[in-house]
Amino acid sequence: MNKIMIIGVSAGAGKSTFARRLGELTGIEVTHLDCLYWKPNWVEAPPEEFTAAQRQVVQNDQWVIEGNYTGTFTIREPHADTIIYLELPLQVCLYRVLKRRIQFHGKTRNDIGEGCKEKLDKAFLKFIVSTFGARKKKMMERMQRYAQEGKTVHYLKTSAQIEGFLETYNRGDLL
Repeated sequence: MNKIMIIGVSAGAGKSTFARRLGELTGIEVTHLDCLYWKPNWVEAPPEEFTAAQRQVVQNDQWVIEGNYTGTFTIREPHADTIIYLELPLQVCLYRVLKRRIQFHGKTRNDIGEGCKEKLDKAFLKFIVSTFGARKKKMMERMQRYAQEGKTVHYLKTSAQIEGFLETYNRGDLL
């Protein structure tokens, strides 16, 4: 487990938190794609810049990259040896997105671009709800393909499974 992609079914699945904790356990530097994508005040990075930043990270001997950005999966997929997929229920994801909005009101999280104060709008909530089922199906297809390609795939569907994975790694059982 040296080049790890952490992806999830939705915002609020716990990708950033999981990546941070795994990075602490492994000592591997974590890259949050939101930090590469978002410029101050929620301005999107130019596609070439976002792509180049990812290409640079995947050249490292070890990395944890967290975030979906499915349009750039092809940059990370060939290099990743481990895929960790978080698929919590829609209600849990929505709850966490709302909780995060309250918890970080007026602040910028450390897993997002600098100067991007926490926000939540109707369009984002609608996106989460309206695309959840289709994304879940597409991600399952990806996980099957990754496994067929010989990558190590961890499919975590509950908070207990997520905690169990981290505890197992901490004990040295996944080394």
